[in-house]
Amino acid sequence: MSGSRPVRYRPHHFLCSLGFQGKGYSDGFTANMTAIVMGRLRAAGGDRTVIEVTGATDDICAPCPKRRGRLCTNQDKIKTLDRAHAAALTLQPHERLTWGEAKARIRSSVLPGSLKTLCAGCEWEPYGMCEEALAALHAGET
Repeated sequence: MSGSRPVRYRPHHFLCSLGFQGKGYSDGFTANMTAIVMGRLRAAGGDRTVIEVTGATDDICAPCPKRRGRLCTNQDKIKTLDRAHAAALTLQPHERLTWGEAKARIRSSVLPGSLKTLCAGCEWEPYGMCEEALAALHAGET
């Protein structure tokens, strides 16, 4: 595993990172997520990037305009998404895994076509970016 500081992720951000296409809630949020996803996870050697699971706001949430301390203005929805993703990916609080291990877990645990249910309530799900990325992962394209 990589020697740099782990990226801190709440459970639903694993799939968000898989489907990320440079769009976000604000310019600051998008720049931050681009730095994490494109600059670390999808960069050369990115599969070795260590991610630590957290149950509260994480590194992606840092500049989000919906963040309120360690919570979100949509906390109930976020909590529901995090619980569903933690269960689907068998993620435990404080668990550490590499991005490569996370992608393997997504591939083995989340079937194409399942995001309408798994990500129910997410405002980004209807755009299909994550579903497209999930299909590509299953096809061995990422």
